[in-house]
Amino acid sequence: MRPVEGVAAGPQLNLFLQSPTPTLIESNQLCSTPEKKDITIAASVDNQVPSTPPLQTDFGILPIRQGLQWNRDEPPVFTLFLNIVFGVCSAAAVSNIYYVQPILIVISETFEVSYSRVTNLPTLLQASYCFGLLFVTPLGDLLPRRQLLLSLNILSSGLTLVLALVPNFVAFEIVSALIGAVSVSGQVLIPFAADLADPVRRALAISIVLSGLLCGLLLARVLSGLVAEAGTLSDVYWMALGFQGAAAIIIWATVPNYPAKVTDIMYLGILKSMVKFAVTEPLLIQGCFISLMASITFTCFWTTSTFVLGDHYGYNSLQIGLFGIVGLLGVCTAPVVGRVVDHLVPWLAIIIGLGIMLLSQLIWTTAAQASIGAVVVVIFTVDVGIQLQQVAISSRIFSINSQARSRLSSIYLVMNFVGQLIGTSLGSRVYLHAGYRASGGFCMAILGLAILILFLRGPHLPHSRWFGWKGGFELRKSILDRKRQADVKSPDV
Repeated sequence: MRPVEGVAAGPQLNLFLQSPTPTLIESNQLCSTPEKKDITIAASVDNQVPSTPPLQTDFGILPIRQGLQWNRDEPPVFTLFLNIVFGVCSAAAVSNIYYVQPILIVISETFEVSYSRVTNLPTLLQASYCFGLLFVTPLGDLLPRRQLLLSLNILSSGLTLVLALVPNFVAFEIVSALIGAVSVSGQVLIPFAADLADPVRRALAISIVLSGLLCGLLLARVLSGLVAEAGTLSDVYWMALGFQGAAAIIIWATVPNYPAKVTDIMYLGILKSMVKFAVTEPLLIQGCFISLMASITFTCFWTTSTFVLGDHYGYNSLQIGLFGIVGLLGVCTAPVVGRVVDHLVPWLAIIIGLGIMLLSQLIWTTAAQASIGAVVVVIFTVDVGIQLQQVAISSRIFSINSQARSRLSSIYLVMNFVGQLIGTSLGSRVYLHAGYRASGGFCMAILGLAILILFLRGPHLPHSRWFGWKGGFELRKSILDRKRQADVKSPDV
């Protein structure tokens, strides 16, 4: 991002920025500015939108409402309502990956295949989902997001319809693999929200979309178990079809037709740039490894908690699934989490999130079998902690290059997903070999490593530096902004 003299942003910088302070300073960029009189305007790149003729239809067929058509002079406003729509659509999309997990026995009985064969379904869905993260999500930097989101939701709706009617298990496997690859609307919506949101409320916008993803993950397991218990396997996917179809209609009715971000690069160029980002950006690499560690802890805990609730407390699978509601309460703290991150340097918010997760694992290790209340507290706090560090890391990496946020998000989310796979596998093995205390100790060690990785780079270290501390220890954005503006008003001569 190019340093710009002065503090006043011209009207061309104010697209989608409704704050009276459109020149928010990204705290981790301040120290990379060579002179005090220079100031980095965070919004200067965010809104470099190519001049493209406004589309009046989607795919040449579906009409776009007048208020949603792109107008550079009067761009649509990113409201709280639209932010919530993004979160709801994210939940509907990610649910496709998790419907199968509590109903594997039902699938086995419906298609009359062995349970050992059915247990490969979650892995198949997760592998195809990872494929979508790598190769579909980056299209958010290349294509208009409205049309991309509609395409993904229409495809997932059609595939869900097939799952409700499919006659045999082989066809069920093939369609499941396809639906996993197109269930990445949420990962397109996260950087989209970051682009449209007011910079001073960007973390809040991200947190609402991320909370939708977590809600979808938790609710999918609960709802599919309840529907399968009361009905049939087909009923689960008729329900899912309703959610997918509703999400497609909501996107068509509410999402603005924001133009493509980049027009001078082809798809292969997008993929090549992702490889370059993945090996040359210290801030991104640090965030990915921290997220990997946090995701390992998160899924390791949820895997181990299932065993403890069943083996020690004697709860059945339905009762265990209902503990996901406690997790939803943690997800409901999204507005608070977002506002906290918006007021702090992201580095501090990350360490607070990791600290909350570390405390939750300490409680789990010492009191999980002593009190069900302790288990409830751990479920709540681990969800708050994971959400806080995810929002803060996303805010950090999105500051690297505002024109490549979908690509940066794709790299980050793949590492996050790899952590989930590792945590699920290791959580089961550690518990079965050494018990829940060993699993909790393992999680605390992993979180300690994440904190160590965070401390290798200070909160104000420039993006290009791999290690070190520079720029002081102030951790409040408002203080940094005031100091910076004071330096601009009184430049050294």
